[in-house]
Amino acid sequence: MITPKEIKDQCLKWWKEVLTSIIDDKSVFPKEIIRIGKIGPKDILLKLSEYKHSIEVLKSNSTECKAYGYTISYVERQFERIGSQIVPDKIVIETLRDYLKLISKEREFEIFTRNLSLIQSELPCLFGWIRNNPLKLIEHNSWADTLKVCQYFINNPQPNLYIRQLPIEIHTKYILENKAVVQSLLEYLIPDHINHHENRFELRFNLRYAEPLIRVRFLDNNISPLSGVSDISLPLSEFSSFECNCSKVFVTENLMNFLTLPKLDKTIAIWSGGGFSVSYLKYVDWLKNKQFYYWGDLDAQGFQILNQFRTYFPDTVAVMMDEETLNSFNPAVGEPAPKQHLRLLTDEELQLYEFLRDNNLRLEQEKITQAYAEAKIMELYKLKD
Repeated sequence: MITPKEIKDQCLKWWKEVLTSIIDDKSVFPKEIIRIGKIGPKDILLKLSEYKHSIEVLKSNSTECKAYGYTISYVERQFERIGSQIVPDKIVIETLRDYLKLISKEREFEIFTRNLSLIQSELPCLFGWIRNNPLKLIEHNSWADTLKVCQYFINNPQPNLYIRQLPIEIHTKYILENKAVVQSLLEYLIPDHINHHENRFELRFNLRYAEPLIRVRFLDNNISPLSGVSDISLPLSEFSSFECNCSKVFVTENLMNFLTLPKLDKTIAIWSGGGFSVSYLKYVDWLKNKQFYYWGDLDAQGFQILNQFRTYFPDTVAVMMDEETLNSFNPAVGEPAPKQHLRLLTDEELQLYEFLRDNNLRLEQEKITQAYAEAKIMELYKLKD
């Protein structure tokens, strides 16, 4: 026999459906639970006390004893040995009021209806979104401010401002504190103005943000756009529109190596923050036809970064990431690295990568002497020229 707790659990499963019906202005009540447990003659004959107790518990929590809740519907059944008996047939929740009190959600429903009324009044075009996300009208309970954000982006889908600059009467951290629901709403409201390939919130919705700085050294004084200036830093967006009359680009993982690269003809050096931040360069169109050199640490991660870098610039030449350099200095024990399939390494590079990875070895760029580095770089340039 079904218990009051099981009835409540079943009713809770209807919660989203009930909220959706309110949005649709359709009633779903009365609702029935018809799977309440079969009652056979043995239950009555052999387990009479248990059967009576379960019926009394069911009755005591029903509208027979309370002013709200579920109603028990009975049916007369004929049993061979005991004759006609009146037994429970189904559970009925007659009204929305009964349902809410039964599952103790009156307060949540009040929040829901208040926010629903506000949204329908202020921004009725959100009907489809709220119908798909009815629980958000309860979970997210600062809709007045959220609707201000929505209305602003509808009118200004490409703000090109920092979040704190947006002329919306909300506190400056509101959007970031409620980013998930705001993103979902804007994707519904302004889909044609979204940069769908971008994951970062600001880039996705045409906002400015604290961009990474790209540092550039002009290793050939003749190609510097500013007389006497050999080292500049630019926000990524400005670097993307900056063009330089160079033919070669040197990228290092280590800042000090970037700063101590020798003078090289028609070459600039770029430092984007080290490590996997080389990904900042992948959308910079003016770099596409340059000859790239990448100097990373001689460890498993260094080769992983090299492999990633070649997905942007396939002809990148690895610098001092070879067995000769490894054997010329003393590698140290590094951190264990997971196995990865690096399909853009040469056979020699792949073999060295696997050796470093399997033995947890690394040779940091700082361990390589300046004289050795300059000699190897000059040798590479002569070979390429």
